[in-house]
Amino acid sequence: MKKKVLEDLNVKNKKVLVRVDFNVPVKNGVITDDNRIIQALPTINYLIEEDAKIILFSHLGRIKTKEDKQNNSLSVVAKRLSELLDKEINFVPETRGEKLETAINNMKAKDIVMVENTRFEDLDGKKESKNNPELGKYWASLGDVFVNDAFGTAHRSHASNVGIATRLETAAGFLMEKEIRYIGTTVENPEKPFIAILGGAKVSDKIGVIENLLKISDKVLIGGGMAYTFMKALGYNIGDSIVENDKLDLAKSLIDNSEGKLILPVDIVVAEEFSEDADYRVTKYKNIKPNETGMDIGPDTIKQFKKHLKGAKTVVWNGPVGVFEFENFAKGTKAVCEILAKMKNTKTIIGGGDSAAAAIQMGYKDDFTHISTGGGASLQFLEGKELPGIESIDDSVDCDCDDSNCDC
Repeated sequence: MKKKVLEDLNVKNKKVLVRVDFNVPVKNGVITDDNRIIQALPTINYLIEEDAKIILFSHLGRIKTKEDKQNNSLSVVAKRLSELLDKEINFVPETRGEKLETAINNMKAKDIVMVENTRFEDLDGKKESKNNPELGKYWASLGDVFVNDAFGTAHRSHASNVGIATRLETAAGFLMEKEIRYIGTTVENPEKPFIAILGGAKVSDKIGVIENLLKISDKVLIGGGMAYTFMKALGYNIGDSIVENDKLDLAKSLIDNSEGKLILPVDIVVAEEFSEDADYRVTKYKNIKPNETGMDIGPDTIKQFKKHLKGAKTVVWNGPVGVFEFENFAKGTKAVCEILAKMKNTKTIIGGGDSAAAAIQMGYKDDFTHISTGGGASLQFLEGKELPGIESIDDSVDCDCDDSNCDC
């Protein structure tokens, strides 16, 4: 998969539209995790150095009511970006119209304009998230070229990514390029042995991912809430643990057709209530009591995972293996972080979402080859699906022709 990248574009004095993913968590008007903003800085700094006029587009949160609009303005993000760049950001609290157009037309090289939350266009008719052609055409008219650096929305066909890309010369930003290189290459041609670790609550969220990874990996290690559906499908007692009873036949089928690649926990940490301070114990499945809930993988499972991971050249991890938000039940997830952090000759990739949040929260941010910024996008990539946001980026042109008149 070869796509046009940022350095392929001529951006000097050009109005460069950039789709970034600044969908960051905000509580009481304060950003609680600015990782996605930080990840976009290389692309923005490059454009500043190349004398571009930079127009930033992003969404923030879900916009269904007027109250949502009040609580999800990108103004707080513009302020944080200004601090990180040590540079003024011209935030325009509009998604279209004369005020926005004037701000863009008055730009000089190295200036940055940030457009208000693109999802504000969804309040009256889903214009953004339904890739309204009129909206995509309007936004494209504001610039000369387009850079898509928002992997977190790559699995969606929206006006602010696909809608603009179909009307302008389009390249991948540095973050998007990195996501394609690490996750895309792993799916297409992983260096073996290739081990996948999957956690999270539901089998149904990752059916396609499990099926695809069983085809291309050497082992798939299962933890988290989804493990209990698999264990019940095998006839084990799971107490009061989370389970998808309508997916038991599917889980059994995945196990039967896995050729021994699917590895399930051998012991678990259980508690009688879902709380941080609950009393807990480690047990085998056969000894779980009816009123006990599985909260984490146990020490024997950690040892088993470590054994299977030994010697791996590629590891992809998506989904925590326990209730990592509670300290007493974060030991399994932390152990996975520690094991992967010590695998220095292995390509280690976290596929976004809660596993990425856990790794960063636990202090392992710099110990992985790549931590993806897109949960849903990562899942679809791992599933082997085409992502509209990536497909709409122009293909690169490889040309070995020495003829100056050659236009291959």
